[in-house]
Amino acid sequence: MTKNIEKTSPRLNKLVVIGLGLIGASVAKAARERNLAAEVIGLSRRSSTLELALVNGVIDRAEKSFKDLAPELGFGDLVLIGVPTLTVPSVLRDCYELLSESVTLTDVASVKGSIVKSAQNIYGHIPPQLVPGHPIAGSEKSGVNAAISNLFEGHRVILTPVEETAESHFDRVLALWEGVGAAVSRMGVVKHDEILAATSHLPHLLAFSLVDTLAGRSDYQEIIKFAAGGFRDFTRIAASDPIMWRDITLANKESILNILEDVINDFNVLRSAVRDSNEKYLLDVFNHAQHARQRHEKQLKTEEVSLDKAYSFHVCPGGHACAELEIPGDKSISHRSVMLGSLAHGMTEVTGFLEGEDSLATLKVFRDLGVIIEGPAQGRLAIHGAGLHGLKKPSEPLYFGNSGTSMRLLSGILVGQSFDSILEGDASLSKRPMERIVHPLERMGASLSVSKSMTPPISIVGVRTLNAIDYVMPIASAQVKSCILLAGLYAKGITKIYEPAPTRDHTERMLRGFGYKVQTAGQTIILEGGGTLRASRIDIPGDISSAAFFMVAAAITPGSDIWMKNIGVNDTRVGIINILRLMGTQIDLFNCREMAGEPVADIRVRYKRLEGIDIPIGQVPLAIDEFPAIFVAAACANGLTRLAGASELRVKESDRISAMADGLSILGISVLQKDDGIEIMGGQIGSGEIDSHGDHRVAMAFSIAALRATGAIIINDCENVGTSFPNFAQLAQIIGVDIKVGGAS
Repeated sequence: MTKNIEKTSPRLNKLVVIGLGLIGASVAKAARERNLAAEVIGLSRRSSTLELALVNGVIDRAEKSFKDLAPELGFGDLVLIGVPTLTVPSVLRDCYELLSESVTLTDVASVKGSIVKSAQNIYGHIPPQLVPGHPIAGSEKSGVNAAISNLFEGHRVILTPVEETAESHFDRVLALWEGVGAAVSRMGVVKHDEILAATSHLPHLLAFSLVDTLAGRSDYQEIIKFAAGGFRDFTRIAASDPIMWRDITLANKESILNILEDVINDFNVLRSAVRDSNEKYLLDVFNHAQHARQRHEKQLKTEEVSLDKAYSFHVCPGGHACAELEIPGDKSISHRSVMLGSLAHGMTEVTGFLEGEDSLATLKVFRDLGVIIEGPAQGRLAIHGAGLHGLKKPSEPLYFGNSGTSMRLLSGILVGQSFDSILEGDASLSKRPMERIVHPLERMGASLSVSKSMTPPISIVGVRTLNAIDYVMPIASAQVKSCILLAGLYAKGITKIYEPAPTRDHTERMLRGFGYKVQTAGQTIILEGGGTLRASRIDIPGDISSAAFFMVAAAITPGSDIWMKNIGVNDTRVGIINILRLMGTQIDLFNCREMAGEPVADIRVRYKRLEGIDIPIGQVPLAIDEFPAIFVAAACANGLTRLAGASELRVKESDRISAMADGLSILGISVLQKDDGIEIMGGQIGSGEIDSHGDHRVAMAFSIAALRATGAIIINDCENVGTSFPNFAQLAQIIGVDIKVGGAS
């Protein structure tokens, strides 16, 4: 947008609404009731509409002639165009001929490309005063009598400023929409029209078409009589204004035709599947759609909490840390259950699957690779394995969200396929290093490329054969080890991996559970390619990495007593237990047993005064994901805690050494960063505002720190907590943590 030195005022001089349909009248009514303008003026060609608007308190003044009104308008005034889409150009021409450049212009049409194009044609350029807009709100009723002053509360308005739009005019429109209670987003014009074609315009066309088709049948009245709620819900939108939807369809026809073509093609395939009784295809489509809809519902719930604000935690001090908690399923095992179940022959049943964003990203990727997966439903999956060579070429790049585990492990699988693939992630994942998997995979004969900074996206060229290698890992990493092992399934010969220190061995254990021979000799893992995976049943235990936050909660809170059942206590994951015990925490394990080849126990943690320690170097790889929580324990301990040999922490979802050091310093704790570690002097945790840098474990660690804080702790950028621990805030509340989620800062 262009710069403009004019200062804007939150309150308008005059708000002129041209067209008093539902949207225009509701804006006028809300602005009048909330005193957002000195005067709200309605403009309509129909005297009856203006009379109703005055009687109903929608406007302060009524005008029939824009030509007579225009000389009054100037700086600080805003004209909102609320007429049908195809009528907007004629109003824009009046604005061009009658208004000065100081008057702000905006509209409410659901198509933005046609509006911008019309302005360009009329003005000869895009006028800086024009701020195209679209409120995502409505009602089955229409007209001035249907005006609702709270129509926009909790709903989104999309503004699509272009390069020529002046900031002062944008700010004036932004203030109006925020003033009537809307959450405002910015979006490009083309992107807006593409999204609305898919999510609004096409559904309306389908509803109109279905009702029109059925209405032509002789048994239509009987159909309607026995129609279920789903039919009524879907076809409700066919009762919308036909003229308005004719205009919208014609104004956005290019975007609508593009998505309509895709839908028609899919309908043709679906018709063939129904005709041929293709159970496999139908189940795949229905499962895929169900999963997509569930993700949509989850996103809507998140937006209801945070609207357009930064997703943050506001945590008040105190809490008792006494409870019996049910910890969600292990994320590492959830990832691997989907991966190996998809590569096996037969149907794999999974219980305890973690329905967090990271593991759901893995599930979606395998669906995109042609694997039929039922669920998740209350942590249950049924995976119809495709076999090692049964995956299908994806139709578009595979998206991994924030999950580095998924991307690194899947790279090992995809380099062994005969088709090409592209692996992409969100902004955070796109900054994480991939060099450590690229080099060993290339040694195996894989053809793949990453960015110059060795970060995603990853482009993989399918190969026929991989060669086994002996690989000495320079840094202990379960993700790198697992990536090589999975590639080894496709390699000719015996793959040997030498670990510098033990790392989590879930991949080795699960491969054996699927009937694949994997040998472990000391710190060497041996696997021969060319075998077969057989479907299995997997019961996923609770995630010790998630349990770690509540272990620390009990460790730092006098009088605490926390029980957690069915927690995975794999020898390669118990660093958190070992370190907290060395610091003095009382931790007891009961009912030790195995679930699906994984050691499991019930864990009880109680408070004892903590002492600072030098963390043994051998424990570092066994607790690599739990160190943000351990740093909070160190901040509450008596004396100095030192960590070394943990450079891996600098290349996680964030630089966790730096993120935790900065946050602890803000809270009054003395901290010294090292290249590969940190020194923390225990003390009194204060209060302050923390940046989690989008790292879920950093956010959760500082939430637990509030148990011993003297004041409130505000933690910003917490949205990614859902990637690994969707119900963290609820469990934190159970142990007395006063945590509020949303835009609290």
